[in-house]
Amino acid sequence: MYELEIYAAGLRDPSKVIELGNEVGTYPQLRYKVDSNHDLVYFEMDEPIISVDVALGIVRKIGLEPRVVGIVPPELLSGTKTQKLQM
Repeated sequence: MYELEIYAAGLRDPSKVIELGNEVGTYPQLRYKVDSNHDLVYFEMDEPIISVDVALGIVRKIGLEPRVVGIVPPELLSGTKTQKLQM
């Protein structure tokens, strides 16, 4: 299982929680839990179906500024890996 924890100030607002639910609903295999006392959302998935950038985008889409809490599993990192140039 893969987990990603995101802090987003303002997530205590019930309308933001509803908006978040609507956005997450577009990813049927993505589960989430909201800790509205601490403005946290926990994303859970069995397979790496979204990247950390997509998760942050979901939170930005509802008008909040997200910050990742803790370590991001390497499978959820997006972008390409860099390699040394051959000389």
